Amino acid sequence: MQVLMVCTEYPPIPGGIGRYTSNLTNALLKLGLDVYVVCDEKGDGQYSGLYPYNPHNSDVLLKIVNDLKPDIVHVQFEAGLYGLIWDTKNPRKVETYIDQFYAKCKIPIVTTFHSGPITLNQWITPSSLVKKSGKMGKLGIPLRALLRYWKYFLNYQAFNNITKEKLRMSRAGIVFSYYMSKLLDHGDGSGSNRCHVIYHGSEPAICPPLNKKEAREKFSLPQKQGHRIALAHGFRTVTKGWDILEKMKMPDEWTLVVNSSKGHYSIENVDLKWEKADNILDLQRGFLSEEELSTLFYASDAVILPYKVTAGSGVMFDALAHGLPFIATDLGFFREFAAKGLGITAKRNPDEFSKGIKKLDRNYFEYAERVDAFKQNLKWNFVARQHSQLYHSTIDARRGLKV
Repeated sequence: MQVLMVCTEYPPIPGGIGRYTSNLTNALLKLGLDVYVVCDEKGDGQYSGLYPYNPHNSDVLLKIVNDLKPDIVHVQFEAGLYGLIWDTKNPRKVETYIDQFYAKCKIPIVTTFHSGPITLNQWITPSSLVKKSGKMGKLGIPLRALLRYWKYFLNYQAFNNITKEKLRMSRAGIVFSYYMSKLLDHGDGSGSNRCHVIYHGSEPAICPPLNKKEAREKFSLPQKQGHRIALAHGFRTVTKGWDILEKMKMPDEWTLVVNSSKGHYSIENVDLKWEKADNILDLQRGFLSEEELSTLFYASDAVILPYKVTAGSGVMFDALAHGLPFIATDLGFFREFAAKGLGITAKRNPDEFSKGIKKLDRNYFEYAERVDAFKQNLKWNFVARQHSQLYHSTIDARRGLKV
């Protein structure tokens, strides 16, 4: 079987979606599938030409499909990677530069959704509606706030429709949680059951595992016996919610370690100032290699995810693959995995997250035991086999064969 894997971001370009796509591609190749990657010219794919600001992304893909004639096209979808275009005059209208590809491609498309619909409360925050300056001061002008709310509401509908439209135009969709599946597949009442839940694969890059002492030495982290580390890791964006970290009160036997980096395509680069935060150890190591990232996870005991908005988290899956439970914001995605006993959710404020750390500490070995059992579901061979089965069933369904 021949698969065209589509992802603008691909190693050596830094980014979690690129890492995921590369690991999945390698696992599929080991199963004997013939996989070709199309990405940005700076990536190591067999084909290039994709870029978030390239209005010809659809033409690039259609030409490759015509030349290669694959059995399946698999798109790793994150709207921003393919160009997200807002119509300033019509807030209901939003497009990407691969819309025409979806409309014209004759080969079956499978789409993995790395993000998706979010709730209205997550989209519209009170701060976005309040006028910050002027005659009326902080309260703003009610009529202006109402108009702003209406525009945000239309933008919200348009943004969520992007992912739902891509699902409708795909032969199958892949998501990382049942929470996401419900939002995408049933959020409009269609009940098409086109979404398939396949967990985000992840495995340590270092095997056998490093012991904590050795791993912590590599990052000059505390070595005291019984001391635990909570890790916050990822891109420096507002949605990561790291603004509450410096206000958290960590238990005496815990250290909060942060390592952040800037997204390759993102202009967002939040200025993290921890000078007054004596509870935070900022590594300032930037984007890590696979081996460095595994070492950092091995050095840690839990991952902390105070996200403001999310429909999925590769960091959470990476942490689970290394045996680490999580403390995360009380969002639908995280609640699904907390219900499996893999971590704790809390209201997004410093006090509640501090309580979450203490709760995790009291029952740490029970959480770690459940994580250790669950992480078998994330092994790349297992994840790749699920993908291969879906590819074959998609092709069989197209041919009218019983699946």
